[in-house]
Amino acid sequence: MKVLLLLGLVAVALAEKTTFVGDQVFRLKPTTDEHVTLIKDLASKMEVDFWSPDSADVVTIDTDVDIHIDALHASMVYTILNQSDMEHEILIEDVEAQAEAQLDMPETRTHSYTKYNTWDKIQSWISSISASNTQLMSKQVIGHTHEGRPMNVLTIGKKTGATKPAIFLDCGIHAREWISTAFCQWFVNEAVSTYGTDAQMTSLLDQMDVIVLPVFNIDGYDYTWKNNRMWRKTRQRNPGTNCYGADPNRNFDAGWCTLGASSNPCSDTYCGSKPESEIEVKNVADFIRRNKDIIKAYITVHSYSQLLLFPYSYTYDLAADHTELMKVAQGATRALTSLYGTKYTPGPGATTIYPAAGGSDDWAYDLGVKYSYTFELRDEGRYGFLLPESQIKPTCEETMLAVKYIATYVQNTL
Repeated sequence: MKVLLLLGLVAVALAEKTTFVGDQVFRLKPTTDEHVTLIKDLASKMEVDFWSPDSADVVTIDTDVDIHIDALHASMVYTILNQSDMEHEILIEDVEAQAEAQLDMPETRTHSYTKYNTWDKIQSWISSISASNTQLMSKQVIGHTHEGRPMNVLTIGKKTGATKPAIFLDCGIHAREWISTAFCQWFVNEAVSTYGTDAQMTSLLDQMDVIVLPVFNIDGYDYTWKNNRMWRKTRQRNPGTNCYGADPNRNFDAGWCTLGASSNPCSDTYCGSKPESEIEVKNVADFIRRNKDIIKAYITVHSYSQLLLFPYSYTYDLAADHTELMKVAQGATRALTSLYGTKYTPGPGATTIYPAAGGSDDWAYDLGVKYSYTFELRDEGRYGFLLPESQIKPTCEETMLAVKYIATYVQNTL
């Protein structure tokens, strides 16, 4: 009986879901060194979930700072901010209410391109869409996550019997960025459903393959659905601590654990114990290394901020191909804006958003994949990571235009 009771308590503990009732998201506008110091002091005295930028270390003057504060400290933080002369506003009054409102489209029992899908639904979708499009698509397991989930990549392109140049596209490196994973599913469906009718997509898939990793950080993504909606990292326990996971986008061997990354295992930007310490990162890096002769472009999708970034993020130095990368990014953002007027800012990561070492796009670029880009999708902070489902369709539609622009440019350089 005692054993059964103990097992029951363990099950309850495992199933416990973090709630965010009364939590708030503040936007701060630091314009002096004193403001920056105040923000860093707040972060040192209490647990602050940095939404943008993603840690206190990279807070600077004249850059908006979005922070998520738990209900226990929200009124105190509000008082401190009101006593300071720093401009600020509350973006989200109640994070839990917004998280519930995020799922604002009619419930469906099956996978939907206009809803956020659980990992189980995505896994079923991977099997069904690849099985029903065998003439244009194949799937391959490139490894397993820490918790044993298969990491499937979908290779989309006309089967020619020969090795074709490819573009690698991944989504969901950061678990809580749900609009990112929604985009990869949208892209796959758009590719197979418009092949033969859309001239640009048909030409692309005739000449190139697009290799899509629909969810990079699967364990973390599953955890955001079942336990903690705001989880960002992987789920491997860090030895000697009660803290889990590393930031996969600080775990690549590109200026590893320097600017904008933390060596603290409990930090959201923890760089890991060594480059590629996270099995998910190693699986992707190994796959790209094995195929680096054919991979001509690397595109990774994040949220939020409405930016199109390219190397470098781990240094303020400009990439050797800066001029060309900027030209392509500007063309891609113009294409994106043409649909709904959504404004995106193109530029190198370190200066356009904030410095961040160990990122996948910098690593891919240094490996020799010249056209290496990071999208930061909608929005600019009104909803942040809790972008409503009603925005999935317009976000994906406009992002498709930018991705197709980059892909066509790369295709034309072959």
